[in-house]
Amino acid sequence: MKTFFSEDHRLHFPQAELSGGEFVTPYERPSRIEYVLARLKERKFGEIVAPGPIDMGPVRTLLDPGFLAFLETAYDEWKAAGQGGEVIAAGMPTRRQRHDRIPRNIDGKVEYYCHASETAITGGTWRAAQSSMASAQAAQREVANGARAAFALCRPPGHHATSDQYGGYCFLNNAAVVAQMFRDQGAGRVAILDVDFHHGNGTQDIFYRRGDVLFASIHGDPLDAYPYFAGFADEMGEGEGEGANINVPFGPGTAYGPWAEALDGVVRRITNWGAEALVVSLGVDAYKDDPISFFKLDSPDFLDCGRRIGRMGLPTVFCMEGGYAIEQVGLNTVNVLEGFEDA
Repeated sequence: MKTFFSEDHRLHFPQAELSGGEFVTPYERPSRIEYVLARLKERKFGEIVAPGPIDMGPVRTLLDPGFLAFLETAYDEWKAAGQGGEVIAAGMPTRRQRHDRIPRNIDGKVEYYCHASETAITGGTWRAAQSSMASAQAAQREVANGARAAFALCRPPGHHATSDQYGGYCFLNNAAVVAQMFRDQGAGRVAILDVDFHHGNGTQDIFYRRGDVLFASIHGDPLDAYPYFAGFADEMGEGEGEGANINVPFGPGTAYGPWAEALDGVVRRITNWGAEALVVSLGVDAYKDDPISFFKLDSPDFLDCGRRIGRMGLPTVFCMEGGYAIEQVGLNTVNVLEGFEDA
């Protein structure tokens, strides 16, 4: 299995995140990727390839053009307005406020396009987000050309980004664009399986009213975990998308037994639904010692998780998402990939 990866991810390294009432070094940081790369090399797990430039065509067909323009220019606008530091939202539109007009002022634009203020934009964020998407696109092309699977070592991650908002460390929704690429190239039905601890609210939002892309997520109960306002079991899609959205939330302390049982159930539904290609939002923050999660999966469990996914036998693209127990993120990520290959 080839891994697609860009060194440009380093250009996105915010110096602060608001967490627990104080500014801390962001949990989503460049060193996460170093541990994954080190483990890939240690295990001699296939070739690591630079992705080439992003193709904005598929991105523009799925994501809001105003949002893309904002991401490209936000930092420069912020600086031109005399703002210091990094671009951080001070608030967001609330209930019963207007959502139909985009402010001219950069402060207002940031609040309009952001849904989580822990996520900062730096001078290198746009280029890093593009390189992350380029890795995902390269992995999709590898699979579309006949490979059984490919791994996009994406950073920044993507599954919390909607078609017109960023947050949760995410700017461009890599998994969503990969799924759309499969559809554009002739796949009748595509499934996205999100195993990140946090619900992929952005991916759900993008496909919620579509019946050609099934989204399935196993995650922390939104009553207890970010993103809090999406990911409930009764969110099953609307209109043409009714029945093509599957959420399996679990509470604090969930161990691998019930989690794996839920995964098997989701796998059966994806298979019965008739998916022709699979995109995996590969977060490993369900790990027992992750600092911002509360599941209790251990490292060998990720190996078994990969086997269960691999048994579907579908052309598969893995897109890296979360995982913040820094020293274990490489082991846990590669365990999933090796389990998949074992299957």
